[in-house]
Parts: sequence; C-alpha cells; structure tokens
Amino acid sequence: MITSQVVVYSQHGEPKDVLKTHTYEIDDANIGENEIIVKTLAAPVNPSDINQIQGVYPSKPEKTTALGTSEPSAPTGNEGLFEVIKVGNKVTNFKVGDWAVPAQVNFGTWRTHALAKDTDFLQLPNPDQSKAKGKKSGLTINQGATISVNPPTALLMLTHFVKLTPGKDWFIQNGGNSAVGKYAIQISKLLGFNSLSVIRDRPNLQELKDELNSLGATQVITEEENASRDFGATIKGWTKDTGGEIKLALNCVGGKNSTGIARKLANNGLMLTYGGMSFQPVILPTSLHIFKNITSAGFWVTQLLKDSELKTKTLNQIVEWYEDEKLKDAPAIQTKFEQGGEKQLHEVYQEAVANSSNGKQLITF
Repeated sequence: MITSQVVVYSQHGEPKDVLKTHTYEIDDANIGENEIIVKTLAAPVNPSDINQIQGVYPSKPEKTTALGTSEPSAPTGNEGLFEVIKVGNKVTNFKVGDWAVPAQVNFGTWRTHALAKDTDFLQLPNPDQSKAKGKKSGLTINQGATISVNPPTALLMLTHFVKLTPGKDWFIQNGGNSAVGKYAIQISKLLGFNSLSVIRDRPNLQELKDELNSLGATQVITEEENASRDFGATIKGWTKDTGGEIKLALNCVGGKNSTGIARKLANNGLMLTYGGMSFQPVILPTSLHIFKNITSAGFWVTQLLKDSELKTKTLNQIVEWYEDEKLKDAPAIQTKFEQGGEKQLHEVYQEAVANSSNGKQLITF
C-alpha cells in the first residue's frame, strides 16, 4: 500500500481558510490493467489555482468522495510533474520511470501520489531519455512542472490565430517582463518574428531592458512611450525597416495600456487578451474598429488545450526547444515538502500561496 496525501477543499473560500490535507491509501498490488501510479516530483502555485479555490474561476474540479473524504471535496492544483512508478498490464504508452503531466486541467496536482488511467496523462522525456536521444539537455524539474501553462500560452498566441511573416512582421505585448511575456520574446525569436514589448518604467529600467534583449527582444519600450502619440513615428520607422507590420497584440494588462498597444496594430490586426493585471476593462476607441478593422478577442489556454492533439503537439515543440537549450524557463522559488515532517501538505501550499507575490512558487517532493 502507498500512503498518499492530497490537498483538498470542501467549500470555496480563501486558501488559508479552506484547504486541508487528506490522507488515503493506494493499493499498488491491485491496479487496473489500464491504470498507472505516479509520484509527484513538483507542482507549482498558479493564479488559476487560487481562483479555483476561491470559486471565481470558470473551470473547477468536481467535488466528490472518490478519495474517501468524509464530505464531497475537490483536489487542488492544475499543473505539475509526475514520475510513473507502476503500470497496469495493458498500459503501452507509459513505462516505469517515465515523466508525465496531466492531460487535462482539474486533475489535482497538489498531492504526493496518484492512481489514474493512463489516458489521464501525457508522457514527457526524463533526462536520461533525452540524453539517450543525443539531446544537449534533459528537462529540469522546474521546466517539466511548469510546461503546461505559460509556454503553451505564448506559443499558441503567436501561431494559432495570425500568420506572421518571419523576418518581417511584428507582434506587440504589454507585460513584457511577465513569465508569458518572456516566453513570447524567446519563441518569437526562434520563429523569426519581431517583438515589441511594453514594460513599466522603474529605477533599474536599463537592467530589465538588457535582460529582455538577451532573451531575443527586438525592441523594448516603456508604458510612457506606449502612451505617447509622438513616439508612434519611431515605431513606424522600426516596422518600415523590416518591411512588415504589427499584426498581433498580446494584452495581459487592460485599461489604457491595452489602448496603447491596440493603436500600434496595422489594419485588420488582432489583439488577444489573456489577463487583466490592472483590473481595468479593455478600452478600444471606436475608430480602431471602424477605420482599421481591429479585432479584439480573448485567449484562454485551458479551453484551447482541451484538444489533446494540439496539446501534445504544443508540448512536444516546447520540450524540443528545452532539450536543445534554445528556451529558458522562468525561475521559481522552490520549497521541498517532507512527508512526515512538521508541516502538513496543505500548510506548505498555504504558505506558498501567501508568498506568491514574491515570485513563482514551486513545491518539490
């Protein structure tokens, strides 16, 4: 028998108030022919995880007693990396030692072990498997545990909706120094697209610009420059030099900032909104719709990656870039959970949630 711990909640609310640790047994001697047992290597805290617990996220796990809880409860966590430790006798897509990530959201990744169907997971190469293929690097724990949200968001926004011409066309984004923003800069460089990233002015502005330039940013501007009509002439000069247009805008801020990046779009351009850090509505002048035929649409990676074929293809590309050392992951603040230690699993995650404002939190096992 394997003793598993999982973080659950039976009522929605703040994580500090409603999370608890549930312990249950997995009978590893009697698993189904199409089942696998996995142990967790790492699982991060994402804003969507917190929103699910609060009850304000559109996609939520079902509350059940399937894990043996005394009342219907939902497991927490949507993203994580697992290692396969046992497979059923008819499982062909996994073997012991493989790395895996959930095939869909709402699996409940804040746990130590899980028993699941083999179709509930997608396989990732472990470092030894990457080395056997002659790759430069294998995935790190951080790369594997955070591969399912931010990198696919950047890749799909850049490629799934608008056809950008390599060497010529541009995209513009606010939140250029966010995790998704940094992935978008790198991926656009790999695909040959030009990037224009907007960041907030700050005392270490040049240091941040240098960091983004080292990742492959074509141009980096401040919010003040984004809002300036006079600076528009400079941007037009940049696009003229490449012979392309700004056809795509990526918005995670909203408010006047979103207005500024939308104004830079060429005729028939598209702005995708995937976040709202300012808590302000997206503001688009009527003239952009009438005279430039600008389109504004939302982007939700959770919905798009319900297409398992698309998710597999997307993850395979990101894995390849990691293995070839062409893509850098966003660093996380790591905390190791010790089973049987002083803190219960839900307490470790409660602290991680509380510390989220300090940077990406990753719990390792």
